[in-house]
Amino acid sequence: MRFSLFAHMIQVEETPKYPALYEDFMQLCELADNSGMHAIWTGEHHCMNFTISPNPFIIIADLARRTRNVRLGTGTIVAPFWHPLKLANEAAMTDIICNGRLDIGIARGAYSFEYERMLPGLDAWTAGQRMREMIPLLQQLWQGDVCHQGEFYNFPTTTAVPKPVQQPGPPLWVAARDPSSHDFAVANGCQVQVTPLWQGEAEIESLMEKFNHACAENTTVPRPQIMLLHHAYVGKDEQECEWAAKQLSRFYCYFGAWFKNERPINNGCIAPLTAEEQAAISMFSPAQMRANMAIGTSKQVIERLKHYEGLGYDEYAYWLDTGMSGKQNHIALQRFIDEVMPAFN
Repeated sequence: MRFSLFAHMIQVEETPKYPALYEDFMQLCELADNSGMHAIWTGEHHCMNFTISPNPFIIIADLARRTRNVRLGTGTIVAPFWHPLKLANEAAMTDIICNGRLDIGIARGAYSFEYERMLPGLDAWTAGQRMREMIPLLQQLWQGDVCHQGEFYNFPTTTAVPKPVQQPGPPLWVAARDPSSHDFAVANGCQVQVTPLWQGEAEIESLMEKFNHACAENTTVPRPQIMLLHHAYVGKDEQECEWAAKQLSRFYCYFGAWFKNERPINNGCIAPLTAEEQAAISMFSPAQMRANMAIGTSKQVIERLKHYEGLGYDEYAYWLDTGMSGKQNHIALQRFIDEVMPAFN
């Protein structure tokens, strides 16, 4: 099992200082590049000071000049916010800029807050259908002329300009959860990215079962890769592990608040959650974080990750976003690199 870094510019409660956040993020990416990680993934979000990444292609273009070894991936493009021609063209240009190191993760999106602002009236089902219409078009546009009359997209004979360095195109990764999304990804020659969020071992095993079932149902295509996107933290002792669990608890409380889309938003910042409100969310408690995430000493984290490797996961994307400081993130990533990754090499 190989390792990659998944990260954004992120703030949980504080008012962002964007240049400092960006430099912290870049330093983490440079550490990943110099330390044997396979890839760096960063996503797309809009108008939220929680996860700050309005266009991952811009970030990847910068990373292409500041890294040498890692692959560079979108984790993920929100499909319904793009036209297939625009996405095919910009992705191909980005692949040229990074000399064929681009991977494209693509998803339907998750936040109703973003749907309301970017494409009013959109719901999760329709967003998923837009993604399913778009993915085969990207694959075709990178090859040559396509004329398309579909449910959501219509255009006369057109091709992607420029063409990507990688042929037949950059690898496509589909964010999958339910059985039908796994089946769609495998049937269409895409890799699969799964995110159990806070749900723990049973969900991680269930997602692999769905993937294996999709592979068994699509034996005419090669088995794709599957990546597990997951939070982790290597503590030097039990006290630090407990502190990390509290940081992740706070992160997921805010994640849940953004997802529910019920609290006031002022200048891109959600109304702060009180300590009492956070404590009342039992599924995001520090104890649940410790039980469900790869939080522990290096020995404990290695043991968990060996289990994921044994299940069949090809890549473990270390999800760094927690709202910790840049310095704390650097320490956490360095310890993961030094104390966990060697057990898998």
